[in-house]
Amino acid sequence: MNITIYDVAREANVSMATVSRVVNGNPNVKPSTRKKVLEAIDQLGYRPNAVARGLASKKTTTVGVIIPDISSIFFAELARGIEDIATMYKYNIILSNSDQNKEKELHLLNTMLGKQVDGIVYMGGNITQEHVEEFKKSPVPIVLAATMEKNEEVPSVNINYEEAAFSAVQSLIEKGHKRVAFVAGPVNDAISSEMKLVGYKRALENAGIAFDDNLVSHADYTYDSGLESAQNFLELDDKPTAIFVATDEMALGVIHGVQDRGINIPEEIEVIGFDNTRLAVMVRPQLSTVVQPMYDIGAVAMRLLTKYMNKENVEEHIVVLPHRIEYRDSTN
Repeated sequence: MNITIYDVAREANVSMATVSRVVNGNPNVKPSTRKKVLEAIDQLGYRPNAVARGLASKKTTTVGVIIPDISSIFFAELARGIEDIATMYKYNIILSNSDQNKEKELHLLNTMLGKQVDGIVYMGGNITQEHVEEFKKSPVPIVLAATMEKNEEVPSVNINYEEAAFSAVQSLIEKGHKRVAFVAGPVNDAISSEMKLVGYKRALENAGIAFDDNLVSHADYTYDSGLESAQNFLELDDKPTAIFVATDEMALGVIHGVQDRGINIPEEIEVIGFDNTRLAVMVRPQLSTVVQPMYDIGAVAMRLLTKYMNKENVEEHIVVLPHRIEYRDSTN
């Protein structure tokens, strides 16, 4: 039997408005009345209907989170940051995997809106104009996390990816490396194949080193693609002496691909990854990597979303968090 607010009101001999005030934590209820209502709720096993409450208040205290792959350590850290802040502000999360498939991303966006979410945190790879148009049509606020949108029309939280890549490659060049390879992400990925690549090229240009297209590999963020990229680099007549990799997972593939050829890291080839996920300390030698504060990006994105949902003042809708390089044993 579905217990309703009417049943609780009748059992406690109070009005439905009083039950509603107790359920919603309104302080304007006498302690004796509150006790009576709570006892009736407990006795009847009443569970407030979030959907019905949402229809009445125009709020469901639910946030949609669209994420490329929850099994990825990188995105799991981001999701954890989002969830912790959501809990702090008493929001529930609906989490969906998009698999970085454009049709699925747009479908999930509309599915979330159909569920009457109060806001959406969106993570994805390639933000097209079609995405932006859908974001603009949304009746609820949307914040991007670890995801770039070129025209900065949509609120977002990121680090400066170009500057981070520049710093990593420059650090390798300063050690005397003139053949620095780069394992990038997919060609259509704005962050990896545009911003990080721009930073990589700028570091080379600053040092007077000519760009060599043979030293850039576009991979798909997987361990196997990192392994394959390393093997391809080692087939070159003029092999790289250092490799910068767009993600830690691919960097592990690079390290093992190099080691499989009997080449020592960092003595013969130095490797720097990107993200500073837990994978960085699970490999030997431990991976030097750019620290992207994934948990913080998720947490700040969710906090930014709460400000929009609660009509608070927002001074900066494009948030750029600091980065640094954590040097471990894959570099000298």
